[in-house]
Amino acid sequence: MPALPSTNEPFPGQLRSEKPRFACAGAVAFVALLIYWATLAPTVTLVDSGELIVAASSLGVAHPPGFPLYVLLAYLATLFPAASVAVRVNFFSALCAALASGMLTLTVFEAVIDTGASRLSSSRAAHKKKKGVSKKTVAVESRAVRAMIAFGPAIGAGLLMAFSRTLWAYATIAEVYTLNALLSVAIFFLLFRWRRKTLEAKEQAKGSNRGADDRLLNSAAFLFGLALGVHHVTVGLCLLGYAALVYGTEGLSFFRSKRLPRAALFSVAGLSIYLYLPLAAGRSPVMNWGDPRTLQRLWQHVTGKQYSVFLSLSPDIIKSQFDTFIQIVSREFGPGWLPLALLAAIAGLVYLFRRNRPVFFFLLLIVAADAAYSLIYEIAEDKDAYYLPAFTCFVIAAAFGVRWLLAAVAKIEWKPILINAAASLVLVALPVAALAGNLSFDNKSQYFIAHDYVDNILNSIEADGMLLTLDWQIYSPMLYVREIERRRRDVIAIDISLLRRSWYYDYLKREYPRLMIGAKDKVDEFMEDLLRWDQDPDLYQRDQVLNQRINSRFIAMVTAFVEQRLREAPVYCAQEIPTGNDSLDGQLTKLLSSKYQFVPNGLVFRVYGDHEFHEPPTAQLVTRGLWDGTLRFERDDTIALKVRPVYLSMTFNQGRYLAAYGRHRQAIETFQEVLNMDYGYKPAQQAIVESEAALMKTVANPR
Repeated sequence: MPALPSTNEPFPGQLRSEKPRFACAGAVAFVALLIYWATLAPTVTLVDSGELIVAASSLGVAHPPGFPLYVLLAYLATLFPAASVAVRVNFFSALCAALASGMLTLTVFEAVIDTGASRLSSSRAAHKKKKGVSKKTVAVESRAVRAMIAFGPAIGAGLLMAFSRTLWAYATIAEVYTLNALLSVAIFFLLFRWRRKTLEAKEQAKGSNRGADDRLLNSAAFLFGLALGVHHVTVGLCLLGYAALVYGTEGLSFFRSKRLPRAALFSVAGLSIYLYLPLAAGRSPVMNWGDPRTLQRLWQHVTGKQYSVFLSLSPDIIKSQFDTFIQIVSREFGPGWLPLALLAAIAGLVYLFRRNRPVFFFLLLIVAADAAYSLIYEIAEDKDAYYLPAFTCFVIAAAFGVRWLLAAVAKIEWKPILINAAASLVLVALPVAALAGNLSFDNKSQYFIAHDYVDNILNSIEADGMLLTLDWQIYSPMLYVREIERRRRDVIAIDISLLRRSWYYDYLKREYPRLMIGAKDKVDEFMEDLLRWDQDPDLYQRDQVLNQRINSRFIAMVTAFVEQRLREAPVYCAQEIPTGNDSLDGQLTKLLSSKYQFVPNGLVFRVYGDHEFHEPPTAQLVTRGLWDGTLRFERDDTIALKVRPVYLSMTFNQGRYLAAYGRHRQAIETFQEVLNMDYGYKPAQQAIVESEAALMKTVANPR
């Protein structure tokens, strides 16, 4: 039978009482919510925000794995009769993150009581008496320090979690990760509480199993199944840690008993939340990603089959992901040059290894599993969110490190006022460092980048125009503008990547029936192959004839869209299409480039059927937050990697187009606009020199 933790240590009465602990957790959640509200994004943001809001507001199906629980709860948030729909869903994320921080406070309390880590050296008071300090002074000091040791680490851990870079970042936007964090921490809390209650019952029953109560464990199992309905990958990675904690509490007897399958049934009950997906798909909602009405499609959607290509055991990728991990961890809890939280976490793990092995292995296994998976999973966005389970464990370990340090401070031969001051400094250092280090990065109160990005593009598209794009940073927020704000519904917006998904055509036929009818023959030909590919994608990898045919039909269909729409209205494309590489999209680029001219038009290209000069319109781009200093972001942020470059390159392309037709004065003005955004943009600097030289040559050699 696993050894019981030491229970002969003097816990403060307040820590044994439920009410003060819940009051502390409530205070942490309240403070976190105030900070989140002050830094909340005022509208839609980049990446998946727009798509998730549309899915939630229409009770639809989001991208794999579908996030059924998130969609249902976020839908309830959209019903709140105040603010914009985006703000409502953003606030739902904030509420989940705040509750997660409060729940973490309770979790640390449970772990502390379980560990029996409330020991205060009784020799401290005795020594003070010898020094002539009054009994009253010693009593006051003792109560103050004991209260700090009892409550401080848990409160500090909750605030540290609240102000951590990743949780705070997702607390201010529409995303699934804060709900996922809340459920995960709630599972931690229930498991720690179950462990403590079980050990106490065993001690009272003198080692027998009488008095054991699995209601808390079964509740945790149910929440585990429910949490799988949010982000099953990161939730599932915690399973080894859960098993270690159960083993450390009950030994192998639990896994040999009927209690294990009973707990599994509770998890299955929670997992039934996925039944929402086929039910929602049957309603044909606006956002019906994957159309999971059949068992095969449901399985493919839930397992995220389309993302399996991002898994790799390549040493180069693992090394790259490890470098990313180190970079993210170093800035997670404050400035990278001040790794107080990480040092505290290491100290806490050492302490737990000595005092509470089950909790130590619980934390260690979750961190190891989370890190191992993330090292072989290569994605461009949201990478930091995959480390949230590990970060949560870091915070719990840091709480024990702080507690250990506080106990050491209490033993120092100082005056009471210095002891209290030192203890207070230890407590506030971690959350304050996190708050100060992350505020400028996580403050999204002036975040209009995604909305401005879409508006800048739509303002350059004439009535009834069609836009082709490969850029999810354009298409996702544009879905919000179109479906939620109901603006510019005259514009046909097509995501080229989604054209390779059969479910997308139901959306296109409903939203753009005239376009789809006009290109029906080409669409039907491609759909014949696409539906077959859905059933057996490996067949098209093995058979080069089929592979070439489906690619040719895809290009023919897209070309048909362009040809048909050009007869009625302008056609535009985002910059990735004219600048495609040697992939399938590159083949599309070559074909379109051979038939059409791409003229820079604001942040997109306009497609012309001739090769005459067309005066580019004067674009008044709104660039709030990109270069004015109101927002701060890292070099690996989506804004820096995918949005800023579009503004720079498209403005530069317009200048280059003007220069190619001898409009050098206009070109210089345009190149100067690029430098106004980024003075270090060398292509624009060089282009100005070339255009000025061309002007000088014209003056020197007039016709």
